[in-house]
Amino acid sequence: MKRDFQSFFLYMFGFLLLWEWLRPIEQLTTTDHIEMFVIFILLSFTLAFLRMKWIWQTIIKFWFIFFSVNMFHYDEGFFQLSWFTFFTDDLTTNFSRIVARNWLGLTNEFRTFLLFILLWLMVYLVHYWLLNRKRIFIFFFITLFYITVLDTFTLYSATTAIVRTVVVGFAVMGMLTYYRILARENVNGDSFMARKWMRLLVIMITFSVLVGIISPKFTPIWPDPVPYLKAAGNKGGEDGVGKGIAKVGYGTDDSRLGGPFIGDSSIVFRTEAVEKNYWKVETKDHYTGKGWIPSESTPLTISGDDVIPVSPIPSDVETRDENASLFMFMDYDHLIYPAGIQRVQFQRNYLLEIDSAKEKVSILNRIDSTPIAPDSYSIEYKVPKYQATKLRETTAADPEQIEAEFLARYTQLPDNLPDRVRELAVSITEKETNWFDKAKAVERHFGGSGFTYSQSDVAVPGENDDYVDQFLFETKIGYCDNFSTSMAVLLRSIGIPTRWVKGYTGGEFQEYSEVESSKQIYEITNNNAHSWVEVYFPNQGWVPFEPTKGFTNSVSIDFTNDDGTTPAVETTAPAAPKPQQDLEEDSSSSEKTEQTFSFNGLWLSINILFNKNWKWIFILAATVVGAVGLIYRLRGKWLPRLYLLHFRLRKKDDNISKAYLILLDQLESYGLKRSEHQTLRNYARYIDTFFASREMSKLTDRYEQYLYHQKLPEGSWKDTRELWENLIKKTIA
Repeated sequence: MKRDFQSFFLYMFGFLLLWEWLRPIEQLTTTDHIEMFVIFILLSFTLAFLRMKWIWQTIIKFWFIFFSVNMFHYDEGFFQLSWFTFFTDDLTTNFSRIVARNWLGLTNEFRTFLLFILLWLMVYLVHYWLLNRKRIFIFFFITLFYITVLDTFTLYSATTAIVRTVVVGFAVMGMLTYYRILARENVNGDSFMARKWMRLLVIMITFSVLVGIISPKFTPIWPDPVPYLKAAGNKGGEDGVGKGIAKVGYGTDDSRLGGPFIGDSSIVFRTEAVEKNYWKVETKDHYTGKGWIPSESTPLTISGDDVIPVSPIPSDVETRDENASLFMFMDYDHLIYPAGIQRVQFQRNYLLEIDSAKEKVSILNRIDSTPIAPDSYSIEYKVPKYQATKLRETTAADPEQIEAEFLARYTQLPDNLPDRVRELAVSITEKETNWFDKAKAVERHFGGSGFTYSQSDVAVPGENDDYVDQFLFETKIGYCDNFSTSMAVLLRSIGIPTRWVKGYTGGEFQEYSEVESSKQIYEITNNNAHSWVEVYFPNQGWVPFEPTKGFTNSVSIDFTNDDGTTPAVETTAPAAPKPQQDLEEDSSSSEKTEQTFSFNGLWLSINILFNKNWKWIFILAATVVGAVGLIYRLRGKWLPRLYLLHFRLRKKDDNISKAYLILLDQLESYGLKRSEHQTLRNYARYIDTFFASREMSKLTDRYEQYLYHQKLPEGSWKDTRELWENLIKKTIA
């Protein structure tokens, strides 16, 4: 096979297929520095494409392997030979362990070396299949099988990996089929033939992928086996709890927090409401130093249409009544509800079992009291609007307002909590005099540049580490659990009652409701699983706070002073639309406001239209692009006919100037190129020889006559046009 552009694509596709084998390793194992293994694969394919002698390929590859092993496992520099002596001794020791079948005794250095050798062999096999066998289907099928099995039985999400593999696999198999046909028919393919084949291949793959993405998907027949496998693997003891990579979503065990997780875009529910809400599932009150556990409580059972006694909002807090509908995509036998819930309405009459400690509301069958997961339900709730002046009234725990047992429960901390945690809380809040401003100070503390939100690079506390202490003073990298737990513990350490809340953020906007235009539909997935903090104020109840960097909750707080003045704006609610301009503003300002409002309304209408019909818009755009491409590709058939029609309607003799230049371009497109220094007469003779006529020479004589004299005998364009038309017709492909 030639070392040309097509063979370069073959090597590139082989590299991409082999890369798919490495992607899951980084998520499912403790293997680090995956990028070095990817670079090694790329280096191996590059050396093979350049056809470097095998001895030089071997030297370069071993140099890269030894350099990587030194970088991963040794502190000595690469050119200090002492490390290499240790490594060769390590190889000898590990080979003896392989003979003794002591697989667990293999060192990390030797495992790294073996992985490089394995990748070396796989590159050789792919290279052999591509160039010698010109067949890649077996390797493509094995790759597809490998990632689909991992997607099914592990936490690795291969949704995009499957699409990538199919595209690359079909592309490389199509190219290899082209080369096999050339070899079988003993034909030398030129670049034009190759481009023609590749265009059809790209169109076929693009169409197949688009149809697969846009087509509706059936729900799985079998449940996801991963939770069952995880449960079976954790039965042996506590070591596995809270370690490794988890999958984002709601879970019941929070006793050991920490560690990375991978995203999951599975839909949990859709909601139809007037605005975004934080959706609660449960709260927990006992911090262990590693995570949260709930206090014991006696469950309370009520009828499905009774008022739900969960964290009622005090009567002196201003509220407004709202309702929302939830449409469930997952079988959860508990309520997902907003703060201020009042009642819930089901299609059938169910019972509700309330855990007063966790405020988790389970749904039960009225007949046999077994858990049941409804498909949908509606919720009535109150949306509070807190007054900052009233929130600031609480400066200390008043025994007449807060019972001692309640205060002890929600300020509980482990005895071995490091002292520096409380010292940090005191330093953050020392300038504040009331609970609300102290809570806001702690909330703002996590928005500083010292903290980083991450789902992957998150530490797991060791046996003697405190979860909050590790995050606050050592890593400062984490996700919502780290931020919310840390805020709760900091506030508890200075005597402010808090609790840890689990649920979901508001989700993504989908469209406006067709039933009620004032409501919007949001989609909440497992990626929206979240935790936050609620702080108790005796006169205002439980008030939510959002310490996680990059997140904002929807709580509304009025910061107006008692005298009616408004201080510097501070709110945790999303930015509201700007109010209407005052009548005193001048006409130019009003005109500008109207123009901005009009533009925003137009943009919102376009956004809604796109969200509702994005699939059809995408299909229409793809169709238009395909049609334009096809029209451009067939321009050799329709463009000459357009020229014929254009000049057939013209009568003036000076049309020969434009017509002759168009003919030159058309002959060029046809493949009859004119040399750089070739005269028009020589070129005309070349054209006449090709078409076996004298028409081009006659037309050139008349063009030169017009060019030098700027005129032709009157009425000569009619005969000249006939010559021009005959030549144009011969170029129609």
